[in-house]
Amino acid sequence: MPATDPTWDPRQYLRHAGHRARAFVDLLAHIPDPPAAHPRVADLGCGPGNVTRLLADRWPTARITGYDSSPEMLDRARADHEGPTPGGGGIDFAAADVRTWVPPEPYDLIVSNATFQWVPGHLDRFPAWVDALVPGGTFAFQVPGNFDSPSHRLMRELAHSARWENRLGDTLRHADAVHTPVEYHAALADLGCEVDAWETTYVHLLQGEDPVLDWVRGTGLRPVLTELGPDAEPFVAEYRTALREAYPATAHGTPFPFRRIFTVAHKPETGR
Repeated sequence: MPATDPTWDPRQYLRHAGHRARAFVDLLAHIPDPPAAHPRVADLGCGPGNVTRLLADRWPTARITGYDSSPEMLDRARADHEGPTPGGGGIDFAAADVRTWVPPEPYDLIVSNATFQWVPGHLDRFPAWVDALVPGGTFAFQVPGNFDSPSHRLMRELAHSARWENRLGDTLRHADAVHTPVEYHAALADLGCEVDAWETTYVHLLQGEDPVLDWVRGTGLRPVLTELGPDAEPFVAEYRTALREAYPATAHGTPFPFRRIFTVAHKPETGR
């Protein structure tokens, strides 16, 4: 992890909200209904709350708390999504670091969208989270599986180049930031869960000038932008050139392949 946690920009993140939310919609389709009539739900790494709202759309009676460590993201989430839902449930948001979060109560569903890549050693957190599920509850998440793709590999190579090594050498995540579907399956099966794990590669067709750069400005590039501050533009200029070669525009837009890894772990009604 970088020495300083990245500063997040909800407006930049939401510029590609439709493409980003697609994986969560697919994950949501595989999550079974919680056992309670008014389920308790935790959304870990909720960001600006746009996918937290999808949980309320699916389960209108649920009491949902979105957790995030970014004040900027929480401010946007509260402004846009906090409050009662038409089905009698509600959404609220709370500050929490997923790296150290301990469930304060039992949950029917613990879910996370594209967050665990920021949590080193996140497999070690799974036992406590599964323990916090009620019998019949579910732990479900998706993470990006594209750390060996050009968008991330070129960023790391540039950060370790002679020009930037002293300032960025330990800033970026590496290719082992997430695990394989098989590893996630094994870890959660060992905890007594019934597990479904899979991967999908989306081909997002992005529009506009330098759209891949615009995408990563909202996510993977945030540690660099935070670390370099006003000195970031020379790095961004070099990175932009490399991305244009790696992701050439076509007459229809710029294809951006993006692999994601999904896991849905169901705790049996009889407990572990």
